[in-house]
Amino acid sequence: MTLYSDPSRTEAATASAAPDEGLRRTLGVDRRRFLSTCTAVAAGAVAAPVFGASPALARDRGRDHGHGHGGQVLVPPHKRGIILYTVRDAVGRDPLSTDLPSGFREVFRQLARHGYRQVEFAGYRQHANAPGGADLETVEGARLLRSWLDEYGLRAQGNHGFIPPSWPLTTADLDTFKKHLEIANIIGMDHMGTGGDPTGSSHRADWDVAADKWNALGEIARREGIKLYTHNHDGAYGFLLDGGPLDDQGRPTRSSGIRKLEYFLKVTDPRLVWLEMDVFWAHVAQYKFHTYTAHDGSTRRDVFDPAGLVARNNERYPLFHAKDGVVSTTNGMGYEMVPFGTGVIDYTAFFSRVGQRNYHNPMIEDDNAPSATDPGQSLREAKIGYDNMAALRKRRR
Repeated sequence: MTLYSDPSRTEAATASAAPDEGLRRTLGVDRRRFLSTCTAVAAGAVAAPVFGASPALARDRGRDHGHGHGGQVLVPPHKRGIILYTVRDAVGRDPLSTDLPSGFREVFRQLARHGYRQVEFAGYRQHANAPGGADLETVEGARLLRSWLDEYGLRAQGNHGFIPPSWPLTTADLDTFKKHLEIANIIGMDHMGTGGDPTGSSHRADWDVAADKWNALGEIARREGIKLYTHNHDGAYGFLLDGGPLDDQGRPTRSSGIRKLEYFLKVTDPRLVWLEMDVFWAHVAQYKFHTYTAHDGSTRRDVFDPAGLVARNNERYPLFHAKDGVVSTTNGMGYEMVPFGTGVIDYTAFFSRVGQRNYHNPMIEDDNAPSATDPGQSLREAKIGYDNMAALRKRRR
């Protein structure tokens, strides 16, 4: 297997991420065109860093110039997006039972009114009574979706859709994968991906297999003009087991200190495989995975720096999930999800550090936005998230 190395990687997180003594967190015409993201560590563990301050909202909210009284806009208007999972209740709502926006077309219209210019799909199903019917995961459905996106000035940047479970690929899985690439091309996506990690394993051998599979899928996608990406949760930024004594199944039990997705970046072809960082889950990983057992049996500390990893591999991260959180000392994650801009993750610092604001595509996400008792909540919180993203300005030095 070819090893694609990243010589710029350093073993330790940067000091600004979480100094050991300071206890501070710096949460910081081709075919496609034609088819047009607490403190409280358990007793005996190292002390957790203190969370960063909530991003301040600029006084000149709504101005979209590059510089001004509030500084440089960190997320340009044409890059402000949302994953439709955040408003999945509205997409799936029966339009015959409510006056609220329902189904893809009306949700697109409302998101455009909020100011969004990009969306990321989380599948292509809606309520059967919505225009187009329940299942738009077809060529005809894709054309309909594209027409609605164009109608409201929106662009699709990705989909959390089908990645073949088989490896080597079965004929059926390959055919389905190619169908999804065709749909992505019709809708006009530059990227297509998944909502899961490449593997749930902690062992290097399994990540090697995952890399081989993703390199192969990425080559298929590239031939269709699509960039293939994988999305992370917290576990993928835990430490890789790649050495030390073997367990009873012959697998290594200790780590060199490299994190799983860092290794994945090394062993996948940067021309074929991209990543979408979920910034919330990356910060959960920062909270959870800060020590490891080295090959020699010693315990070592390495606090994860999400923005630092992106900065070292910037072109590999075309998309983000922009998801916020408040401190939780009870759920084992360090954070509880809240609407974007109302939590403690410092997105001003994050977007400032990763730079390349005209390259990255941040998608607002809040898993908890839909409400069983307040049917308008998810779209209302989508507006809150948009306004807070639009207000982000680079801090003056």
